[in-house]
Amino acid sequence: MTLARRPAILLMTWAVVACLAASGNAYAADDSKKEEGWIQLFNGKNLEGWTPKITGYALGENYADTFRVENGVIKVAYDKWPTKFEEKFGHLFYKTPYSHYKLRIEYRFVGEQCPGGPGWAFRNSGVMIHGQAPETMKKDQDFPVSIEVQFLGGNGKDKRSTGNLCTPGTNVVMDGKLILTHCINSKSKTYHGDQWVTVEVEAHGDGVIKHFVNGELVIEYEKPQLDERDKNAKEMIKDGNKLIKGGSISLQAESHPIEFRKVELMPLKD
Repeated sequence: MTLARRPAILLMTWAVVACLAASGNAYAADDSKKEEGWIQLFNGKNLEGWTPKITGYALGENYADTFRVENGVIKVAYDKWPTKFEEKFGHLFYKTPYSHYKLRIEYRFVGEQCPGGPGWAFRNSGVMIHGQAPETMKKDQDFPVSIEVQFLGGNGKDKRSTGNLCTPGTNVVMDGKLILTHCINSKSKTYHGDQWVTVEVEAHGDGVIKHFVNGELVIEYEKPQLDERDKNAKEMIKDGNKLIKGGSISLQAESHPIEFRKVELMPLKD
């Protein structure tokens, strides 16, 4: 190789490298665009955009500092409660209702259950979707009319699925049949201890709703609707239409401490 040709070859080499780098950046940009659609409902710093509603208390009253942010996570805590649980169920509502979306939450159970909490509420929480507006809840109402994506933690030995379906004041259709059972277990694995679990919900208005746990589809159903057997839901039925197209999103406080370190949502087209 002559010295005259060497600069030209070097120039070609650097051009190839530059093209590869640009290609890599393009792929990276595409990856980032996939995440750009996600809205962070929890900012990691405070409860901005969220409002508590606890049974027996007015909307916005955060009894005994039940909901708080510490170390970058939303905490449901009972260390400041002066008495036993006494059926004071809590929900932390996000400011915006949604209809078509993907919702992703990372949670973990910690510590011991609040004294007086019901046995079924051991390591039990969830996120309520397609819920009623919080300002329409009665002061002593325990749960919003909604679809509950139930979070359950294991006790260290027994099987206990998470990402289940519960229906306070609602019903759904599965395999073409109207389901009147209050809770339906998913096919998820059991998650013992204080490990973080990721649950994702894909909701299409009054159409199909799917639950995923750590990336695995664990249950799906459709046609969420108001249950006229429930007095609160019955008041919400207008012109005989029971179908629920969307609604509020809220995190639960059911007597066992839990932490949420990510709550994010991607709106979907109708």
